Amino acid sequence: MALQILLNIGLAIIWMLLTNHYSFSHFVIGYIVGVILLYIFRRFLQFDFYMSRVIAAIKLLLIFMKEMILSNIQVAMLILRPKLKMNPGVIAYPTELKSGLEVTLLSSLITLTPGTLVMAFSDDERTIYIHTLDIDDKDKIINEIKTNFEKVIMEVTH
Repeated sequence: MALQILLNIGLAIIWMLLTNHYSFSHFVIGYIVGVILLYIFRRFLQFDFYMSRVIAAIKLLLIFMKEMILSNIQVAMLILRPKLKMNPGVIAYPTELKSGLEVTLLSSLITLTPGTLVMAFSDDERTIYIHTLDIDDKDKIINEIKTNFEKVIMEVTH
């Protein structure tokens, strides 16, 4: 992936040299032309196109921001009720992520989301223990983490 980024930057510089315009806007145009060329020649050079990971990372960021906003609203509604009807608990979340980076990223996203906190990991790092403020439906929470965070993390890292 790093080689593709360097190649793309090199193509953008070559574009600026060929057009004889040395501005940031021409660099961006050259970079876009380089992305298109790399996409066209990805089959011949036999590599995974790096922009798909960039798009997946942007998707992960947007999903995290959405979950952060929704969780803030849910926590505020829990706290502002006249009677606290919270059902706190701990969930054992089985993860399919393999590398330490992936598990760390998932646990960070879970911890940064209001109302949830990663407490511990199993010895094999395949189970994450999560404390939640309101655990009405354990399977629903596990499914949301799996579909929202874990699937997109796999897209970014694989």
